[in-house]
Amino acid sequence: MEPHNDTHTVLRRFQNFRYGLILQGVAVGAAAGLVSVLFRLAIEYADEFLVFILDAGNRQAVFKAAWFAALAVLALLVARLVKWEPMISGSGIPQVEGELHGVFSQKWWRVLLAKFAGGVLSIGAGLSLGREGPSVQLGAMAGKGFSRILKRIKVEEKLLMTCGASAGLAAAFNAPFAGVLFSLEELHKNFSVEVLLSTMAASVTADFISRNVFGLAPVFSFDISMNIPLELYWAVLLLGLILGAAGVFYNFCIRKSQELYGKVRRKEVRLLIPFLCAGFLGFTFPSVLGGGHKLIPMLAGGEFALAMIAAVFALKFVFSMVSFGSGAPGGIFLPLLVLGALLGGAVGTLLVQGLGVPQALLQNFIVLAMAGFFAAIVRAPVTGIILICEMTGSFTQFLSLTLVSLTAYVVADLMRSKPVYEQLLERMTAGRKQEETAETDTKILLEIPVHFGTPICMKKISQIEWPERSLIVAVRRGNREIIPKGTVRVRPGDLLIVLCNEEDSFRIHEKLVKLCQTV
Repeated sequence: MEPHNDTHTVLRRFQNFRYGLILQGVAVGAAAGLVSVLFRLAIEYADEFLVFILDAGNRQAVFKAAWFAALAVLALLVARLVKWEPMISGSGIPQVEGELHGVFSQKWWRVLLAKFAGGVLSIGAGLSLGREGPSVQLGAMAGKGFSRILKRIKVEEKLLMTCGASAGLAAAFNAPFAGVLFSLEELHKNFSVEVLLSTMAASVTADFISRNVFGLAPVFSFDISMNIPLELYWAVLLLGLILGAAGVFYNFCIRKSQELYGKVRRKEVRLLIPFLCAGFLGFTFPSVLGGGHKLIPMLAGGEFALAMIAAVFALKFVFSMVSFGSGAPGGIFLPLLVLGALLGGAVGTLLVQGLGVPQALLQNFIVLAMAGFFAAIVRAPVTGIILICEMTGSFTQFLSLTLVSLTAYVVADLMRSKPVYEQLLERMTAGRKQEETAETDTKILLEIPVHFGTPICMKKISQIEWPERSLIVAVRRGNREIIPKGTVRVRPGDLLIVLCNEEDSFRIHEKLVKLCQTV
């Protein structure tokens, strides 16, 4: 057992590291922010080069042929990187979630190098992928590297990885509060003071670095002159219903695209498909390449007719499936937000042309649809609302954003669609054998909040059947920390602190969720 990860050290450090984590969060935020900013800059330069190449290819056929040959080489390079470090495949967010839950461990320096290079090559070549997933994973690995260099205990390491992940998202989109909420809502799926304080410090630090490089302007510029009147809120509900069903279909297609690609054994062939598709689309319909953020200003400006919106949506949707299903390093945040915007633009255009809704409200429906589509697919509505507010620079539509996000969330939930990152993580862990995880004596602490109406509410600790190989070491109730005697009753709102071995943490966490959070 490593001396700094034994039971005594873990419990002693746990009592004293809350405020130290704030300073460490600032340090990790600076490191993760710098890495994410460099990644974002590299993608922007690659995008400029792509525009130059496509322009040259449209003028002379020799450049077009040379670009297709270059894309084949790039596909082979990315395949080599994925073979060298398999953890860089896809978004990167499920990998971070998996490590936080103890499912597997990533080699931080290898992921940093390979994900950076693979992400720039894939997104820069025009694949329909976003920068946010890689930024989250790169940030998390920066946090893990910081922890390993300073020899922090596992509990701190996981929190520092969370700090890095939130900082990566903050730097990717100039959205510090969304980075914090994403850590609470998606990565940890519960509220923790330690996570809140440290990730806030990290996100604000990373955002400060990002804004010094990219400026203060939001990612998307909208000129929203009026809010949706209350008598049109039926249209907001209708939009939420459409987005919820579309989100379910999106997650279904993600799963099917991965299954189809799974039948192709050679990684080189898998990756060659989206790279060559990117070349073809680059010379025929370049606006669907990359994340697709260039579509948003044209859509908001009313430059697309309804038929064109439908065509662009279909093409972007299929290309996104082809790109992400291949396992190329890249995220889904930005492409799905663009797809949501296209759906909002289509619904808004129908309302404007068919029911006489004011043209000025078209942009409102675009913004609402981005949040609603995110809520249906990722199942993190609060993060989606704040993310869209920060990305658009508009904080005047909380009521309508909340309504559309809640509606889309409920529709997706009623249709039994799993959140996309949970679905991706399950696919990654399917078939993994227990012996693949190295047996260690490393101890970690799990924090599980108790919800109202769950099986253990108001039961004595001695009456509860706790998971095997776990030990409850503390009960936090407000600002008090209670010694977990057998006679102590567990109340709603309590935060249970459970000690276990790292290799058991995922299994124990799942059982504790059923006890403490499943009504």
